[in-house]
Amino acid sequence: MAPRILLARHGQTEWSLSGKHTGRTDVPLLEEGRRGAKVLGERLHRAPFDGLPGVEVRTSPLARARETCELAGFGDRATDWDTLMEWDYGAYEGLTPEEIRSARHDWLIWRDGVPEGETLAEITARADEVVTWARSEDRDVLVFAHGHILRSIGARWLGLPIDFAARIRLNPTSLSILGWAYGDPAIESWNDVGHLVP
Repeated sequence: MAPRILLARHGQTEWSLSGKHTGRTDVPLLEEGRRGAKVLGERLHRAPFDGLPGVEVRTSPLARARETCELAGFGDRATDWDTLMEWDYGAYEGLTPEEIRSARHDWLIWRDGVPEGETLAEITARADEVVTWARSEDRDVLVFAHGHILRSIGARWLGLPIDFAARIRLNPTSLSILGWAYGDPAIESWNDVGHLVP
């Protein structure tokens, strides 16, 4: 069977709760985020995942992703990978979309990018690097990372331009699975937060 890539977004932080663009700022998880990470781990250690024996695990080195990985029970198997870091938002770091649109009313990150930060071409190249790595493996892989880089990976897995990522939302502590259908790249599940429902 061709390999799949399982995408785990980090747990809730103060900035993700308020909608602030959190790129390279190392914001810690909230208690809600820690609880969510543990519940995600419990899900991944039950059937049908059964702890994902043999899976290769990589995580963004930023604290919110790394801690989510550890609390989910995969920290001892994970390798830090800078390629999974969140988009460098440059001058827009720490701002909400509403704050940005007060100056640029029609701004859309997936079309317009960010000043003084990572370009659309650069984020595309990083997403492509993750996709190439995942497809080169002979087993499933699991990554812990951030909303925009994971959405970028989703778009590029499907072979679509980066702006497709605007149409695939991703909540904190969600689980998504990219796989195959009829021999072509496909989304098996996306933004699944069923484990967070009491």
